Order: sequence, then C-alpha cells, then structure tokens
Amino acid sequence: MAANEDQEMELEALRSIYEGDECFKELGPTVFQYRVGDVGDTKAFLVEISWPETYPETAPNISMNAFFNNQISQAIKQGIINKLQEQVEANLGTSMIYTLFEYAKENKEELMENHQPFSNTMTLIGNDSTVETTNITTSSKKKDKKEQLTKAQKRKLADKTDHKGELPRGWNWVDVIKVTLSSLVI
Repeated sequence: MAANEDQEMELEALRSIYEGDECFKELGPTVFQYRVGDVGDTKAFLVEISWPETYPETAPNISMNAFFNNQISQAIKQGIINKLQEQVEANLGTSMIYTLFEYAKENKEELMENHQPFSNTMTLIGNDSTVETTNITTSSKKKDKKEQLTKAQKRKLADKTDHKGELPRGWNWVDVIKVTLSSLVI
C-alpha cells in the first residue's frame, strides 16, 4: 500500500507544480503528457509517461507516439526514450515523473540535436556527385475534377447558350426594379 500512497503524493505534487502550465496535461490519474518547447518550434516534442500499479518500484512507460511528434524521425524518438530510460534507472524506487519532464526540458537541444524537420523538398544526388533540390508540390500532381452534369442539366445549359456555346450577357442578372418595387409594396 506504500506504493499507492507514493503515487497519490506524486500526483498531488505534479498537479500543484504544473498548475497553469499549458505544456502539462494529465490524461488520467496515472498518465501524463508534457510538451517540451513551443508549438511552432520545429524542435518541440511531446513526452507521454504513464506509471504501472507497482510504480515507483518499477519503471514508468515512456511514449513518443503522440500525433504532435509526427514530424520527428523514429530514430530521434528512440534516442529521447533511451536518454529518459537512463534517468529512470538512476531514479528507480523514487517518484520521478517531474524529474523526467525537467530532464527533457533542460536537455531539449541535445535530445533534438540531429532532428531535421520534414519538408516538401527532396534532394537528388546524380552520378557526378552534384546535389539538386526540387520542391514537390502535390497540387500540380492532382488533376482537377470537372463537375459532372446530368443530361437534363446539360440540355438546360445548351438551351441557354448561343451558337458559340456562351451564355448570353445578363442571363443570371436579377431584375433590380422588380425586387425594389416588391420590397416597397409590403
């Protein structure tokens, strides 16, 4: 029952320490997330830590699988988890969630040192060792779909067009005088 009391004390401590901190989220009584860095920062990441029933005697579960981290390579995520696991081993038997979050904050630059943000550019290396970078645009690859008309819609449109296939000038104009008079005669 001592582990349960330790968990309750740590939960209260986390709530009081991170009260009002937008980076901290309590997803449940044993699941916590902390965003390291600002939202627009390319080196920002989100750590999720949950503790099992026997915590702090057993290691908490550390995850980097949040959608927020989708721009971070798997190798970088695993490197962050490995560094946090080292901290877990050093603090096993004590409350450590705060310690892990603080370690991640203090070592953000080192943890994200080799992170290259994904972009929509691709580097091509030719046989003559030249490097060429090209932008990939998905909008040019997509073909614009034309609106599909029914036979009745096509027939109606053909009745309105002249011999050149153009609609006559003013075909969709509103009769301003009629609208104005009808609104005055209420």
